[in-house]
Amino acid sequence: MINRHDVLAMCDFIDQKGLNEAVLSELRAQYQGRHFTWCLEDDVCSPVQPYLERETYNVYLVNSSDHCSTLTRDESGASGVVFAECLPE
Repeated sequence: MINRHDVLAMCDFIDQKGLNEAVLSELRAQYQGRHFTWCLEDDVCSPVQPYLERETYNVYLVNSSDHCSTLTRDESGASGVVFAECLPE
């Protein structure tokens, strides 16, 4: 389970330090047992709307409780977070 408070804290951390692999490594150390992915928004092919929208990236929750991981908006089943970077057009 991931709660909104933690996701907002993660976003604040990313907003301060930038979205990059080093920051995701720090998040992995701080939130052990959670999975973090960084991709481009164009890579997200899902009918699920972002859990949160930030200025430079969108946040999606991941449910990995079944055989395949899926994007979700349900905090109670979430085990990870995708940060999808939005590039300027």
